[in-house]
Amino acid sequence: MADVFTKEKRSEVMSRIRGSGNKDTELALIAVFRRHGITGWRRNQPVYGKPDFVFPRLRVAVFVDGCFWHGCPQHCKQPSNNREFWAKKLEANKKRDRLVNRTLRSRGWKVVRIWEHELARNREGRLLAKLRRTFKAAGDSHAAQK
Repeated sequence: MADVFTKEKRSEVMSRIRGSGNKDTELALIAVFRRHGITGWRRNQPVYGKPDFVFPRLRVAVFVDGCFWHGCPQHCKQPSNNREFWAKKLEANKKRDRLVNRTLRSRGWKVVRIWEHELARNREGRLLAKLRRTFKAAGDSHAAQK
């Protein structure tokens, strides 16, 4: 189906849409932090790439990536409509994620990317292990005890 707007008008319309972020997944991770006594995290910090959570003392940036928008190899299915657009869009998202990871690491940050599906209760042990490894690598001597 052809777009009823010109390319310029569509761009203007789309630029006015403001997302609410991935609030549900972020809240799920906050619940994990609280259940397991993980402290020291902050949200909405002015760090390159806009991590969902930052542990400033440890210089750890945590991103919670939606399976669709960030191209999860297990769960991302491209829509059947407008395939070329979505292929480009999702590839650009993955490319941007790689750039953010490289840039933060070059600035001395540890980066953790958590897939949306990793927040399921039956995967919590693996998620905690992933976080603890990162905290320990960042110099947190108490990471194994949290």
